[in-house]
Amino acid sequence: MTASWKLTAFAPKPVIQSALLAHDEAWDWDDAVVISGREVAEDRPEDWVLECWYPRRPTKADKQAAAALFAGEAPPFEVEKLPEEDWVTLSQQGVEPIRAARFYVHTPDFPPDDTPGTVNFAIPASQAFGTGQHETTAGCLAMLDLMKRQGVSARNIADIGTGTGLLAFGALRLWPHATMTATDIDANCVPVIEANAATNGIAQGSGPGEMTMIVAAGTDHSLIAARGPYDLLIANILAGPLVDLAGDFAAHVAPGGHLLLAGLLETQEARVRAAYRRAGFRLAKRLVNGDWSILWMRKRIGRNAG
Repeated sequence: MTASWKLTAFAPKPVIQSALLAHDEAWDWDDAVVISGREVAEDRPEDWVLECWYPRRPTKADKQAAAALFAGEAPPFEVEKLPEEDWVTLSQQGVEPIRAARFYVHTPDFPPDDTPGTVNFAIPASQAFGTGQHETTAGCLAMLDLMKRQGVSARNIADIGTGTGLLAFGALRLWPHATMTATDIDANCVPVIEANAATNGIAQGSGPGEMTMIVAAGTDHSLIAARGPYDLLIANILAGPLVDLAGDFAAHVAPGGHLLLAGLLETQEARVRAAYRRAGFRLAKRLVNGDWSILWMRKRIGRNAG
């Protein structure tokens, strides 16, 4: 698309981050609208800006939807008509690649890293970057790498709430003979994941080294149960759903199996850990990336999986 419009709002970092989390839960958000959040400047880490990119002039309903992302009174929005350029490219400007252990994740505008041992993934910025959430993604990739280096063997993996498919791709690169089941509640993710899989050389199918995509809310799908139990389950979602899904995840992870949880702020970690302790998991390792906690949990052997 060419001519586009942008809504911009400035607020402290916690306010913008809360709005971005609300966007993740907004099931009725217009998929044509790209949203991003970032620091205003490197020397002002607590001052953030929220940007909403539109392929049209924002309507009153558009402005109301953006304002509704804020828990309290929304900051004032600036409306700007952009020049005749590719609006998706504009929305991705300034988005730098992320490096996490052996992984290098970049937009198609950046070249891959040819350093030996590096695993490259190309993901459009409008899908995976610019929201502040990439800190959880990078943390998950680093934790997956740590699991591999510490001897975890994963032959049957599930990625619940896969989004772009990136974490599923990363797990398949680490355990190339594993069977992968990737799920998301949003059917619109399917063509996105298919395109990303093709770009990154990830095979789709039901056999070893291949990924099966399922549209499902949490683990609510017969095929998820049929393909389990899993010796590694990944869930980079939000703290509330993670707490709600603790029992379901316990039912789908094999005794002694591994669970990677992310999407929770460090301030929410105690609540999430308590829920999984009650469900029969113990903490193996934790990482903190920015404000976000990444948890590696291990299911106790002998715990009732039902």
